[in-house]
Amino acid sequence: MKATALKNTEFAKEYETLREEYELAREVIELRKKRNMTQKELAAKAGTSQPAIARNVGMSFMKKIGKASGAQPEIHIASP
Repeated sequence: MKATALKNTEFAKEYETLREEYELAREVIELRKKRNMTQKELAAKAGTSQPAIARNVGMSFMKKIGKASGAQPEIHIASP
């Protein structure tokens, strides 16, 4: 489905703009599952709400998630 959608130039451009956010969201999901935590459990440990876990990605949010799950958030910068 994603591969088909990326063939659409407009979609592909917008996806690339948001790619880092999608990747961070995926990493949060993987980390949460690895720690056997529900969104609600992670939210409680991070001092936020379950809906915030479901929708939020940003550095201050990542710091909360890292602290709550025993992980360290990192930012990666790669040269082309």
